[in-house]
Amino acid sequence: MEQIKFGDIVIEVEQKDIKNIHLSVYPPSGAVRIAAPLKLDMDTIRVYALSKLTWIRKQQEKFRNQVREAPREYLNRESHFFRGKRYLLKVVETDAPPRIELKHKTMVLCVRAETPMEKRQIIIDEWYRAQLKELIPQLIEKWEKVIKVKVNDFGIRRMKTKWGTCNIDVGRIWINLELAKKPPQCLEYIVVHEMVHLLERKHNNIFIAHMDKFLPKWKFYKDELNQLPVRHEKWKY
Repeated sequence: MEQIKFGDIVIEVEQKDIKNIHLSVYPPSGAVRIAAPLKLDMDTIRVYALSKLTWIRKQQEKFRNQVREAPREYLNRESHFFRGKRYLLKVVETDAPPRIELKHKTMVLCVRAETPMEKRQIIIDEWYRAQLKELIPQLIEKWEKVIKVKVNDFGIRRMKTKWGTCNIDVGRIWINLELAKKPPQCLEYIVVHEMVHLLERKHNNIFIAHMDKFLPKWKFYKDELNQLPVRHEKWKY
């Protein structure tokens, strides 16, 4: 993959077997990529990129101003999210194994006294993981019938660069743990996105056509997801 530089803007260029040139600016850091047809030379691609600098800077500024979640301390009345809804944390000390319950607009975290912040985070993250393990198989089963593909396995992990990935060779998709916090339609969009990769490996016109067919509002869900607050850690692309 080659690079084009204009001052502080670095653009990664990948040439593919596609008909049209595609320019993308990715949240949250504003990384810039161009997918260009194989027939275009780098000078032509550079001129195209130069003509888009104003738009690129506007997109990067939008992402820089995107709301970041404040660092969590896992204390009473702290905000936590599940499936797009906001809950206030209530910490209850108990002499029993840790558990989490949702009661109206409250997320009740039951832990032993003196449980440190790091352990509280692990407990909540594992609860999020358990919820996704229930939700994702339902989505896979639903969309296997529509897309006509077979997902052999799925996994959940924290990813700093992507909402999901697909290992096409073994038919496995990976979903970002953070999606447990996002609205249901955003999780579904990512599951569909990764499953469509089992039909088309690349983000080309064929892939886009599949997405338009199976999930016509996918671009709306993508924008919604990218506008939601992201973790306070600094992601890298």
